[in-house]
Amino acid sequence: MLQPSDKTDILSGSTAAKAAPAYAKAALRLIPALVFLFILAWIDRVNVGFAKLSMLSDLNLSEAAYGFGAGIFFVGYFLFEVPSNLLLEKIGARKTLARITILWGLNSVAMAFVKTEFWFYVLRFTMGVFEAGFFPGVVLYLTYWFPAGRRARINGLFMTSFAIAGIVGGPVAGLIMSTMGGVGGFSNWQWVFILEGIPSVLAGLAVIRLMPDRPNEAGWLSKEEAQAIEDDLASDRKAVVSETSFKAALGDWRVWLCALIYFGIVNGNATIAFWTPSIIKETGVTDTLHIGLLAALPFIAGTVAMIWNGAHSDRTGERRLHCAIAALIAALGLAATGALIGSGSAALVALTVAAIGILAAFPVFWTIPQALLAGTAAAGAIALINSIGNLAGFVAPYLIGLSASLTGTATSGLYVVAAIELVAAVLVFTFCRWKAVRR
Repeated sequence: MLQPSDKTDILSGSTAAKAAPAYAKAALRLIPALVFLFILAWIDRVNVGFAKLSMLSDLNLSEAAYGFGAGIFFVGYFLFEVPSNLLLEKIGARKTLARITILWGLNSVAMAFVKTEFWFYVLRFTMGVFEAGFFPGVVLYLTYWFPAGRRARINGLFMTSFAIAGIVGGPVAGLIMSTMGGVGGFSNWQWVFILEGIPSVLAGLAVIRLMPDRPNEAGWLSKEEAQAIEDDLASDRKAVVSETSFKAALGDWRVWLCALIYFGIVNGNATIAFWTPSIIKETGVTDTLHIGLLAALPFIAGTVAMIWNGAHSDRTGERRLHCAIAALIAALGLAATGALIGSGSAALVALTVAAIGILAAFPVFWTIPQALLAGTAAAGAIALINSIGNLAGFVAPYLIGLSASLTGTATSGLYVVAAIELVAAVLVFTFCRWKAVRR
């Protein structure tokens, strides 16, 4: 078992000069493609937040019904997450990610034809079923290419997709909402689902042809470069892993602790994903295009924070404080947003602070469970942590929707989410003291 420590060990293996070109090539080839896929996934997951601005009145849905429908996505996600990642370990990332991407794209297009509350719930649930396994699948996939000491930075680069999706998705959805209403007999919210679902189907077809499963299958790596990566990954496994079965992972209390912490972090992420347009609207902005443009600002700031925090964590070899302080900033920002709703630009500044903390926590968090396990254990544990954590995606939207329905404002729901984020920060700071690994 690993010994408690905040710091890291430097592993032997291929020299930096020999391995660096291989990792540079892998990052250049894989990260942009994975970021693009996740942007599509994220947009198709959260575009309901923009569609909500007119969909609720068209379908006669309440705020609470919207919150339930937005959140039920994560129930389907939870149920199918672990099986999807265990299947990826057997059949490879290419087939798994292609299946997921094509199906969620088709589901998004189908959302345009929802007529009743029941079918809204059904398609949000199946969206979760289809997308289940994508994020933990990518996190697992990156462990096949990058050793532990490089993962906070690589995770940070990949997870900029959260922020980029917010930067791109908000203005695009706002533009569609403001210009496409009535075209072809469809409402503006229907066009959001159609025009943002079709690219996912096309991208999924491209994955089948273009994405290698492992370094030794990549035609753009030389044999020496592929072997350098495999040697580093083998060193990681020898240094870190004491158990490799999924059953053993289920018995490790640290895996369940990570799931609880991730639940807290995702509460904040789901809040900014599903409620940023509505929170901005509560500040007095009414034009949908302007809402979309303003919604990009918190995600721009979060992108910078995410990259910097991941790179700094790798450079220093410190994980615990980088994650805990980010979660603390998120809690303070969410609480301030609740207190300042209706105060115009001050509320937007507070929301931006929340996004900085929320997004900065993600890349560092994922290095913590990855320091524990590999193989089937890692595949199952990463999926388990992500699936339990993402139940927060059901809790946060529903809490805020219920708050808006009962009180006319999201304030009390934001306070609850801030408290959950604070608990996550405390848990990381108090308990996550086992070793990480860096080169």
